[in-house]
Amino acid sequence: MEHLLHYVWKHKLFPLRELQTTDGLPVEVIDPGMHNSDAGPDFFNAKLRIGETMWVGNIEIHTHASDWYRHGHHSDKTYNSVILHVVADADSEVTRPDGQPIPQLILPCPEHIRTHYRQLCQADHSPVCAAVFPTLPPITLRSWLTTLWVERLQQKAVQIQERLRRCDGNWEDAFFVTLARNFGFGLNGDAFEAWAYLLPYRALDKHRDNPFQLEAFFYGMAGMLEEEFLATAGRADEYALRLRTEFRYLRHKFEIGQVLDATRWRFLRLRPESFPTIRLAQLSDLYGRADKLFSRLLEAETLADIRLLLNAHTSPYWEDHFIFGRSSPKREKWLGRSSKDLIVINTVVPSLYAYGAHKGNERMCERAGRFLEELKPENNHIVKTWADAGLSAADAADSQALIQLRKEYCDKRKCLFCRFGYEFLRGKRG
Repeated sequence: MEHLLHYVWKHKLFPLRELQTTDGLPVEVIDPGMHNSDAGPDFFNAKLRIGETMWVGNIEIHTHASDWYRHGHHSDKTYNSVILHVVADADSEVTRPDGQPIPQLILPCPEHIRTHYRQLCQADHSPVCAAVFPTLPPITLRSWLTTLWVERLQQKAVQIQERLRRCDGNWEDAFFVTLARNFGFGLNGDAFEAWAYLLPYRALDKHRDNPFQLEAFFYGMAGMLEEEFLATAGRADEYALRLRTEFRYLRHKFEIGQVLDATRWRFLRLRPESFPTIRLAQLSDLYGRADKLFSRLLEAETLADIRLLLNAHTSPYWEDHFIFGRSSPKREKWLGRSSKDLIVINTVVPSLYAYGAHKGNERMCERAGRFLEELKPENNHIVKTWADAGLSAADAADSQALIQLRKEYCDKRKCLFCRFGYEFLRGKRG
């Protein structure tokens, strides 16, 4: 209920009658203030007229007036600036920490908003707010989708900054960790990221020109050359044994300790082309051929340039294998166009944006957004769900926005913070 009161106050969805304090003084809300998501009063710098007096200060909102004491505000000097206590139930008078009484307003919530809020909270399907889509002006739809994809890009940039911290400020290493995670394409993302953090990058750099040694590093650090893995997910054929021997030599040479627990890799529900064994082979090829890959991507001005840099295939062994020791019909296993574009969306664009923001380079941030707008929308179940509801994605920026909307608002029931939720709540439909 308190969240709903916040919403009604913030958007001034007041009943069509004069607001009054519990003492009978008229209240005119000139400015409800700025919503505060941190500690302290709920709204800062509100401007009100109570009776004949103009007030500027902060607002605190509770379901019950007695929550003021339950939360300890009566002894917290931070709340001396509160000029109005907004409640649903005035079950107690309240005072500031300095002992002065605080005016209270019982704020009724319009019945149609209560009804629509219950529909949003109790719906077992998504999106329940789809009824408002046909009624919204194009500018409203476009502005909210733009806000959402930028918000998603900023969240990813924060994650990249954390990877940068863990990589001691090395952008190439942090980029490779991000790239590796997205080579997991969802199911194996966590395993790929954990594996990438274990890699001894400076040791890898010394053997970049030797594809066999790179594969020994990659599969060895992935735990895929251990007997337990080969016994359950393949067979120790000659190539696997050669890789194991080479990795033992490299491991001793560079004093490498921990390798990834191979039970983290997932093969079920994956097409063979997406097996982590194949993705590791493609990553090994990409790492070996593209020295300073992130630096090269920073200089790429077009999507065609980026796709060219992301060309990756496998060593000859993997042309007729999907796992160790079991042959398959021979064919080259290039990273496909759709996979490349997903890498651009989830790795290249966020990394360019994060680097641009870090360096204060607005042009680079704009280029990241332009790439999203030039790419086709993603084709996944979330995007399809929105399309079925009447909200189609025109490009990858839109599909990123719809993914953000679903994951950060719909799934978390944050309808009060969503523009579509706002329109659904305020509408007086039957």
